[in-house]
Amino acid sequence: MTARPAAVPGIRAREMNLYRRYFDLVAEGRKTIEVRVRYPNLRTLTEGDYIRFVCGRDDCLTRVTRVTVYPSFEQLLDTEGAANVNPDSPRDQQLANIRRIYGPEKEALGALAIHIQLAQD
Repeated sequence: MTARPAAVPGIRAREMNLYRRYFDLVAEGRKTIEVRVRYPNLRTLTEGDYIRFVCGRDDCLTRVTRVTVYPSFEQLLDTEGAANVNPDSPRDQQLANIRRIYGPEKEALGALAIHIQLAQD
């Protein structure tokens, strides 16, 4: 799916790139938690902020409803529920995929569970 919600004038949004398989889940409203590492530039991310997810020429505007920090990706998935992160993949596969993207030195910074919902037009 590559549908793009209309841009909302006047809204400032952070941009984050996503792989196509995850972007489509966000655009469909099926992926409600984005997992990231707690890099310094994400430490100020808070409820009410907007994120524009980008994949190639497609983008999808979302609003942050909650941000929670965990010491590990494993604890994040166990607490938040793997189906909220990726409803099409089992927990163990998700953990392996996330750790392939982010090595142990990145995970040590903290794992962010960014709760999102599609922005309303």
